[in-house]
Amino acid sequence: MNIGIVCYPTFGGSGVVATELGIALSKKGHEVHFITYKRPARLTPFQENVYYHEVNAYEYPLFEFKPYETALASKMVDVVLYENLDILHVHYAIPHAAVAFMAQKILETKGKFIPIVTTLHGTDITLVGNNPAFSPVVEFSINNSNGVTAVSNHLKEATLSSFKINNDIKVIYNFIDFERFNKKDKNHFKMAIAPDGEKIITHTSNFRKVKRVEDVILAFAKIFKKIPSKLLLIGDGPERDNMEQLCRKIGLCDHILFLGNQSAVEELLALADLFILPSENESFGLAALEAMACGVPVVSSNAGGLPELNLDGITGYTCDIGDVSDIAKKSIKILENNETLLKFKEAAHNRAQTFNISNILPQYESYYEEIIKKYTKLNSNKDMLNPKNI
Repeated sequence: MNIGIVCYPTFGGSGVVATELGIALSKKGHEVHFITYKRPARLTPFQENVYYHEVNAYEYPLFEFKPYETALASKMVDVVLYENLDILHVHYAIPHAAVAFMAQKILETKGKFIPIVTTLHGTDITLVGNNPAFSPVVEFSINNSNGVTAVSNHLKEATLSSFKINNDIKVIYNFIDFERFNKKDKNHFKMAIAPDGEKIITHTSNFRKVKRVEDVILAFAKIFKKIPSKLLLIGDGPERDNMEQLCRKIGLCDHILFLGNQSAVEELLALADLFILPSENESFGLAALEAMACGVPVVSSNAGGLPELNLDGITGYTCDIGDVSDIAKKSIKILENNETLLKFKEAAHNRAQTFNISNILPQYESYYEEIIKKYTKLNSNKDMLNPKNI
């Protein structure tokens, strides 16, 4: 298949999933075309069967803002026509699904039909989508996509309860590539960070308020009183300055490392003994899955789709949103006994295997084929009934 993928090229979950999916599809022999404004963060400069098409939204004196959606639609049309794409897979409803619909209609005037699959990732529904300024467009885009997927059952239900949806939504979970994320022996790195055998706790996010990084730090302060430990904070975003100030305020700067965005996050996760994710909203929890694949147990909130991934009392624990004391208590329970810690590590790794890309990729391939077959047939029947063709 010739597949077009439209996504945000960022370190966020939707961009990571879209990029990793495209790379995996290319390894299966499919031709994959990324269409976005910047090379995706996890896309290496050269990958066999992978092509990158940059969207340039030019300045124009009449417009206060660059007309990105118009430029994106034009680029979609261009790539579909000249690369002979079979399907467009757009990640994140706003603006990609709406723009894809416009591109589809333009292509129909040129005698080309292209089916569209939209994948919902979370905040495009729970935050952006619920904004009255966007909700009519989100609802329309979902209902006019040829195929729709969601990354968890929770997200599917949230979508159905937030909008009037008359389209089927197929749940295809996020995935992990075990060739990249696995239990590597990084003891020499671990010794450099924790020379006295301290436990290593990690958190990865984009440092937005919804991730509640403050709860990670406050919970760590309680854990540190009981268990010698280090906290690695991976990522960057609007709350980082506030979190650095908090570390100074509580006097734990020597034990908390801000590492910024990391392209090889798996190298750091391989060092960890525990991963904390206290988000107030997670459609799935890709960061937690990446940790689990590296054999790291998770203490998370019970928000959104996290309980579908992190099994309470087995792969870690789930806590009520904002319950810092419970996060600390359950973290200590995992870390204070090495035998208990090992049990949780093994269970986390085994659970992550469920989401191995080798299990999830065939679901996407099958779904693409189903949508292409269904809508190509429908479009052919429509052409046959067109008075011009009779």
